[in-house]
This record gives sequence, structure tokens and C-alpha cells, in this order.
Amino acid sequence: MTQAIRFHHTGAPETMAWEDVEIGAPGAGELRVRHTAIGVNYIDVYHRNGTYPLPLPSGLGVEAAAVVMAVGAGVDEFQVGDRVVYAGGPPGAYALERLVPAARTLKLPDAVSDEVAASLTFKGLTAEYLIRRCHPVQPGDTVLFHAAAGGVGAIACQWLQHLGATVIGTVSSDEKAAFVKALGCDHAVVYRREDLVQRVRDITGGAGVSVVYDSIGKDTVAQSLQCLRPRGTLVSFGVASGPAPLLDLAELGARGSLYVTRASIAHYTANRQELLAGAQALFDAIAAGMIRPAKVTRYALKDVQQAHRDLESARTSGSVVLLP
Repeated sequence: MTQAIRFHHTGAPETMAWEDVEIGAPGAGELRVRHTAIGVNYIDVYHRNGTYPLPLPSGLGVEAAAVVMAVGAGVDEFQVGDRVVYAGGPPGAYALERLVPAARTLKLPDAVSDEVAASLTFKGLTAEYLIRRCHPVQPGDTVLFHAAAGGVGAIACQWLQHLGATVIGTVSSDEKAAFVKALGCDHAVVYRREDLVQRVRDITGGAGVSVVYDSIGKDTVAQSLQCLRPRGTLVSFGVASGPAPLLDLAELGARGSLYVTRASIAHYTANRQELLAGAQALFDAIAAGMIRPAKVTRYALKDVQQAHRDLESARTSGSVVLLP
């Protein structure tokens, strides 16, 4: 018997509850792991509130650092005692122990601590596929990244600087503007008081940006399209403000033959070799100092409701970690 955070119906943070659960021995292709640090990601909010529906009742959480406690049949890549991290796969990381697919699990390099792994892996793998594979950013590109002070944005701003891009980041406050500039963001737009489209026009001399990375959705998609140069790309990868409005395909042509994609990390890491390659690129970037671990806000696992409230109200910067 172990304990986990579970929810039986979608809704506010109060739907999450601490429960006893029985998980048993690992089956074929599985590991039983004991968590040491658990990452909180906005996809957890989407699962909890029903934006991305899950079969209920369900656990939550898609990322954690852990120690391997038992190994199932057919698994020869891991052994008991290994330090590991996983990102993606079936939700359920908000727990003391759980079973995880070995195919979604990565060995942790000695140089990467458990908290850094739990706070960076899912977001780092997201940043990796967005800027290196979904729309491969080239030196000289000008990039607009929404929510630049968030977990993914903070990593992407640093990585994009090393790729030779000019980065424009949107933030909610002057404090966060200073934060992202320190990470390598060339220009910070405080969206609550500044005209984003006009600022982008001023920064780019009217040309527009090569790509917009938009995790906000309803409140930003129209502006994101207006910020693109002809044949630019809008990468939508989240809906923090609500589902994005339907697009008129004729508008994409009228604005300069624009490209739009709705990207998901699941489709960019489903192949084990792609997952390993993305993780290696991320861990190498951390080791090389290209990505510095952002400020980590820590909560006890039992305080997960408050962690979600703070995340949804934009009271956090960087990454949020739950400690068992």
C-alpha cells in the first residue's frame, strides 16, 4: 500500500485528494519507482479541469525523478537502485510510489540532481522539440515566445539565445520582464499594458517574426498571427486562457501564406530513439551551461491544491516541484 493524489471528477484544485492506493509488483516492461521529486506542469491543470479529459478516477502528474525499486520482466536497461526520471506517459506522478513504463523512463546523469530533473525534464523536452524539431530555429531568426517566464519559456529563452535567435518574450509584470531578460530574452513585452503587435512591428522594423510559440490559446492566437512575417509559423502548444478560436484558412493566405501547427510532446517523444535523443540534447545543454536551472518553488505533495492555485494565478516563475 502507498499513497497518491487522485481525483474523481474534474474541477477546481479541491477535487484532488490524498488516497491510499495499491500498486503491486511491476509487470512486463514496467518499473516500480519511489519518487524523490515530482514536477508540476500546466498539462496537470488541463487534466484536472477537464480541458484534456482523462478516464476517471485518475491520478495526476506526468513527470518525476525517482529511484528504481523493482524491475519487471523484459526490462534490461534498468536495475534496482538506478536514479531515473520520466516525462510523459500515463498520469500518476503525484504519488509516493508508482509503476511506470520503462519505455518512458530515462537514466539520470550524475551531474543532474533529482530536483533539477523533476523541474526541467518535461519542460526541457517540450522546449527541445518546439525549437529544434517542430520549427527548427536558425541563427538570425526572430522568435516570439508567449509566457516567457513560465517553466517552458524560461528554458526556451536560454536555449534560443545559444541558437543565435533574437527572442521576444511576453510576460505579465515588470518583475518577470527583468527575469526573462536575465535569461537571455532580448525584448520583454508586458502584455497587460503594452500593445504586443505594435511592439513586435517596432522591434522587427515591420517585418514580423519567423515563429510564434503560443501556449496561451484563446487570448493570444489572433495577435500571434498578426506578429508573423510572411510564411512564418504559429506553433500552438497550450490553451492556458481557453481553447483557441477556429481559424479561417483564407486568413492564413491573406496574411502571407502562414503555417499553423498544434503540437504535442506525445507525438515528438513516442519513438524511444527520439525520446533518448531529445533527452540527451537537453542533458548536454544543462551540462554545458546553456540551460541554467530556474528558480524552483517547492511544495509538499500534500499541499498540491495550493501549488495548482498559485500556478493558475501566475504567482509562480520558473518551475514548481512537489516533494513527497
